[in-house]
Amino acid sequence: MIICQITTGKLDNAVHATHYINNVITSPVCPQTVRNALKENNLCSVVKSKCPLLKAVHCRKHLKFAQTHANWTVEDWKRVLWSDGKVYTWKPRGESISDRTTSPTVKHGGGNNLMVWGCMGWNGVGTLVEVVGKMNAKQYCKILEHGLDESFKKLEMTEGERIFQQDNDPKHTSKQAAQWFSDNNIEVMERPAQSPDINPIEHLWVHVKRQMNTYETPPKGVFELWDRLAREWNKIPPETCQNLIESMPRRLEAVIKAKGGPIKY
Repeated sequence: MIICQITTGKLDNAVHATHYINNVITSPVCPQTVRNALKENNLCSVVKSKCPLLKAVHCRKHLKFAQTHANWTVEDWKRVLWSDGKVYTWKPRGESISDRTTSPTVKHGGGNNLMVWGCMGWNGVGTLVEVVGKMNAKQYCKILEHGLDESFKKLEMTEGERIFQQDNDPKHTSKQAAQWFSDNNIEVMERPAQSPDINPIEHLWVHVKRQMNTYETPPKGVFELWDRLAREWNKIPPETCQNLIESMPRRLEAVIKAKGGPIKY
């Protein structure tokens, strides 16, 4: 009964399983007895992976996107310019997570934070742009004016063939942004919400974070933070971007297999 409850996801751990089984059997058992029983049946304890909260509507759209692009080859994905933004802060080594070092919902620059917009394509990373102040639709269009065209040229992406990818942030999908894309004749790929697993640039930010953590001392201010970030960004070789983009067919295959649910990416 315990194994059935655990493997079907109705119970999470041995403690929950102990409470469950003790309400069924006449001779109570302790959590360690339950753990031993689980181990004997080839189950092991693992830390749950974090993934976006996917509601039924997200799964449907996730699956639809994967099915629509299931036949795309790596050559097709080479046409896409992937974009995303990230907030950076600085802290002494060993400082624990706190309100100062996290930004749970609102992305903004200023203070101890540095927000940047970046993109990548098959030929490498595009232009890195600093976001000044609070991001809104108007500023997003200014970022596009500066960073997008420059990145297309830098990465030698042919006009008429290239596709721009962005997430579903309200600023990105605003009427002002939509008008800007229309005026500049830029094709935008519609990507479902809550789907960072099918946006390979997310893994590029992980690479950048890892490189930023190699510095022995924290930056003395936002200017030094920007200098380090720009330096590490521009050092990223095209091969790193190519390896990530080459994973797209595998990612979509996994999404279809999971019926739109979370995948390992």
